[in-house]
Amino acid sequence: MGNEWQDKRKNEHFYKKAKKEGYRSRAAYKLKQLDGKYNLLKTGDIVVDLGSAPGGWIQVAREKVDEKGFVLGVDLDNIEKFNYENVINLQIDITEPETGEIIRKKLPNSPSVILSDASPDISGNWEVDHARSIELSRAALNLAEKLLERRGNILIKVFQGEFFPELLKDVGSLFDFCKSSKPRASRKESAEIYIIGKGYKTD
Repeated sequence: MGNEWQDKRKNEHFYKKAKKEGYRSRAAYKLKQLDGKYNLLKTGDIVVDLGSAPGGWIQVAREKVDEKGFVLGVDLDNIEKFNYENVINLQIDITEPETGEIIRKKLPNSPSVILSDASPDISGNWEVDHARSIELSRAALNLAEKLLERRGNILIKVFQGEFFPELLKDVGSLFDFCKSSKPRASRKESAEIYIIGKGYKTD
């Protein structure tokens, strides 16, 4: 009971903080915390944010890349437009084979960072939800292999479960540094965890 109460208080804290500071979602603090720990984003980066609705991560990424960078938000749902010349949104399915080429055409150059906070619609069947989460995570990794610049970074959300260790291993084979982490802004009972990859190793 105590843990549930503390978790609820934490959720309310980040929700109110997001409203007060103008972020579209409390998920913004997950990216802030992970970037603060692993230095994923910097001024001038070209960033692709997958599963980006309603746009909290886009806001954080734009703050970090500043006017010199570029942020492309991608989601199946419509994302309300931002008033920045260097931020655009795409309403598209990241699992479709043509998505990589569509994204490439919208970017000024190869992305230096790919973020994915994509999450499946929760069915209540854990095995199904985990499998769908893995599918989205692998779609993000596949797009990174097609688009990411050499030495680039990736951050992927995934639900922990049977197929998580294999995904972590595959990310590790493509990046110089690989680690999984759960930010403080995540709910304690949530199965979500984030995989960080730094230093993409192109052929």
